[in-house]
Amino acid sequence: MLDKLTCLSRSAWYWLTLILLAAGMEAIALYYQYVLDYGPCVLCIHIRIWIFGLLLVAIPGLFGRKHSGLSKLTHLLTLVTGIGLLERSWQTLAVERGWVIDSCSMDSGLPDWFALDSWLPAVFEPWEPCGYTPELLFRITMAEGLVAFSVALCIASLLFSALQFRRH
Repeated sequence: MLDKLTCLSRSAWYWLTLILLAAGMEAIALYYQYVLDYGPCVLCIHIRIWIFGLLLVAIPGLFGRKHSGLSKLTHLLTLVTGIGLLERSWQTLAVERGWVIDSCSMDSGLPDWFALDSWLPAVFEPWEPCGYTPELLFRITMAEGLVAFSVALCIASLLFSALQFRRH
């Protein structure tokens, strides 16, 4: 079983799936923003950044999957990305449900050297204060879906990272 999971963690299909999921999630976010007129909040922008980070990690993961060092690094970076995405998604869900009172501002909170909101405002500029996310399918909100995706990503990347360091 572990050998099959190790094989999956090194397959092109795994990394292609992550690339397609990340690109698809970014496209869905932009569809909701520009077609359905659901403006993103600051937390939503942070989530977009983490998802974009996942995309940027998965690309070298695809091409470096056969190189032990790069494979270990990209799996660990996928785990870090998953943890960051889970934290921001959980915070978004907590604000949506009223579990925390968040003083969410319209400031992205990004440093000057990483001013994505200035460089690419069509994608990374917050439009609205935090508070709710739209429903996707089956009465699942975007925040709930993101938490579920983040948990699955963290579990898979933790397992796959551990398998990269396993002795054969």
